[in-house]
Amino acid sequence: MTSSVTPPPASVPQATVAVVEPDAATPQESLAWDAPVLESRAFAAVTPSTVSQPGMPVPTDRPVEFAMAAAPAIEPPTRGRSRVYGYGFRDAKPINFGRTSPRKLAVHGVDVSRWQGDIDWETLRTRGANFAFIKATDGGDHLDPMFKTNWRRAKEAGIKRGAYHFFYWCRTAGEQADWFIRNVPRDPDALPPVIDVEWNGESSCKVKLSRARVLEKMQVFMEKIERYYGKRPIIYTAPDFYADNLEGAFQNYHFWLRAVAEHPSKVYPGRKWLFWQYSGSGLSHGVEGRIDLNVFRGSEEEWHRWVAGL
Repeated sequence: MTSSVTPPPASVPQATVAVVEPDAATPQESLAWDAPVLESRAFAAVTPSTVSQPGMPVPTDRPVEFAMAAAPAIEPPTRGRSRVYGYGFRDAKPINFGRTSPRKLAVHGVDVSRWQGDIDWETLRTRGANFAFIKATDGGDHLDPMFKTNWRRAKEAGIKRGAYHFFYWCRTAGEQADWFIRNVPRDPDALPPVIDVEWNGESSCKVKLSRARVLEKMQVFMEKIERYYGKRPIIYTAPDFYADNLEGAFQNYHFWLRAVAEHPSKVYPGRKWLFWQYSGSGLSHGVEGRIDLNVFRGSEEEWHRWVAGL
């Protein structure tokens, strides 16, 4: 998700962050069981040691060890169905998906970050952006410098939006969940939060954990996020990471899958999905350069029912 778009124009604000370099000599954190006991939804077992069963306490990492601002205020809800705009995008590198073309599905959207610069959200919506997943955070101390602006303007334009976190394998899951919570408002109208899990060769973190450890860290993050926002997170991933870690795991979670050359049924056989990222080279009025294109798996009526049930 992070490498499918071009760098921003010079006018895009740059974030000032404290980058924490990984320390290969530092042992991995040990997980503790939190108290008091909270009810946890059951989901597919990943390994015998990482299963969360109903009635068991929810796992958590150690607390964040540096000062942060208080969590954002809860935003007021809005009411009523929003209009669904038809597909109006172009693609710099179009793919012929044949009978399984994403254009046959009704509800399209985008995902964005700082790399899209200053977006005209009203125009982007009329071109077919009925929903948007907006980059919020990554790791335990990085905030996308355009997040607050994009978060506010997307809602003002009537776009259903959700925030995503790029997971950093050299930080504890608890630190990352706390960082996300401190930067993303609790909005009852928002889509569920997203955990973006993938291997990123451009990251300073070169750690490649075992499947069991990956699933354990994801579980800690997702349980903590779900407790706070009251919505089960969506898992975004790419083919290589999925093959290494996620096949058969987290059956009770919605997936958002990247598949830009073939239909997800061929890239992720047997995996149910809710959102499909089908292009990293989309073009649209309202945004300069390329933008990721996505689609909801379902009809317009199914979209409205799903959103109403969040």
